[in-house]
Amino acid sequence: MIRANIPPHLKVSEEQFELLAIANRDLRLERKYDGELIIMPPTGSETGNKNGRIFGQLFIWNDLENLGLVFDSSTGFRLPNGAIKSPDASWVSKSKWDSLTPEQKQKFAPICPEFVIELRSPGDRLNTVREKMSEYINQGSLLGWLIDPIEKKVEIYRQGKDKEILSNPSNLSGENILPGFNLDLSKIL
Repeated sequence: MIRANIPPHLKVSEEQFELLAIANRDLRLERKYDGELIIMPPTGSETGNKNGRIFGQLFIWNDLENLGLVFDSSTGFRLPNGAIKSPDASWVSKSKWDSLTPEQKQKFAPICPEFVIELRSPGDRLNTVREKMSEYINQGSLLGWLIDPIEKKVEIYRQGKDKEILSNPSNLSGENILPGFNLDLSKIL
């Protein structure tokens, strides 16, 4: 086991980040738009199970509808502002995915998913997750859900609209972005 001591607020270029991520596949890394490196701890078991339930429902819907591709929390995307982020679950339409070259698909795809989900973990600061959701919307996501099992709330982010906050909803609709998708929250909230 190798232990790393990373200086706080370390700045890395996109190329350095890619090399660091390849050399440390067991670490969960993200890069802010300004190059600041973010190292995230693994989630706890309950959060991992809830995230699995979310991803599973999204995957099954997409497998039936065949409208795009679904990605798990290990997938990094290079956003237009240069940040490299990994939503807990995300979806990209076929047309957007097909616009990428084979090489771009192998690396951190230079796109912002049209749909993103972040599941708040007990160790997450709510403001930090909210900033991440706002960044997704500002960089091109059309719809995003911040699911907060701690507060039993969901924040819905939409392109060009104020966020909507729901208290203890039983399900969420994918609206016109993911037609026919309904996320059952009964075992998540």
